[in-house]
Amino acid sequence: MSPQAKWPVAVIGAGNIGTDLMMKILRSDGPLTVAAMVGIDPESDGLARADRLGVPITARGIDGLLAMPNFTDIKVVFDATSADAHRANWAKLSDTGVWVLDLTPAAVGPYCVPAVNIDDHLDAQNLNMVTCGGQATVPIVAAVGQVGCVSYAEIVSSISAKSAGPGTRANIDEFTETTAAALETVGGAQRGRALIILNPADPPVLMRNTVYCLVEGETDHGAIERSIEAMVARVRTYVPRYRLKQHVQFETFAAANPLFIPETGKFTGTRVTVLLEVAGAADYLPAYAGNLDIMTSAAKATAERIATHASQTTGARS
Repeated sequence: MSPQAKWPVAVIGAGNIGTDLMMKILRSDGPLTVAAMVGIDPESDGLARADRLGVPITARGIDGLLAMPNFTDIKVVFDATSADAHRANWAKLSDTGVWVLDLTPAAVGPYCVPAVNIDDHLDAQNLNMVTCGGQATVPIVAAVGQVGCVSYAEIVSSISAKSAGPGTRANIDEFTETTAAALETVGGAQRGRALIILNPADPPVLMRNTVYCLVEGETDHGAIERSIEAMVARVRTYVPRYRLKQHVQFETFAAANPLFIPETGKFTGTRVTVLLEVAGAADYLPAYAGNLDIMTSAAKATAERIATHASQTTGARS
């Protein structure tokens, strides 16, 4: 894509996530340009900030976006509302031809975790960005799975209670279900489970993620660690403050001392434990809100890849 080519995008949801995403795009020299900020509260800080920055705004939700004179120019719509709201928004966007990147756990479209499968669904009109916990942990499960068979993956995401807005709190059930499904569908685990903790500590804590993988049979621990480190480096290309908190931990269970799992019985192999930390870039949200930052960063990276892919495809056909 040439430096002059720009892809107009719209952001639905003028809360923390939507506003942070808008600020990221406005500060970027990539192909995206913000053509509309959409909210439902005329007094929201997100709409006020967008207006001050010269971004066209509407407080009439999806109907207001569809009525905007420049809607026909928009290529990508980011939905940063809630799972229920996304389903209603998608019903009105599905026939418009725009790409929709869903930052809610609605899971209407295929899951997208840029470090793992960004090129798998570039032509899908609706892509689901899973959850903050999914974006942080699915790459690790996938990295372990490149070396051995992950029979079970469990993740625990701990985020600051101050970073959990109404949308996050309303979608706790969807968070656990969607994240667990992505651990299997994208991460490659045979079974997945996800938990989230809202930490009320003050001052607020950074996002922490613990990933447990059960790898069957004999495995090369060094190869697993190298695969994880390579995956962390890949995620850091779009989330610079994503990092391993400690060295990867291994615990081996031989036939003489198997791990007993209530659902499946005795397990022999290796338990891999990975501790992660995510700090935000503070484009709009405080640095402790790494859980929200990783979502906006992943969505932005995906939209940029879609724009590049579409440009290359168009060029090849011309």
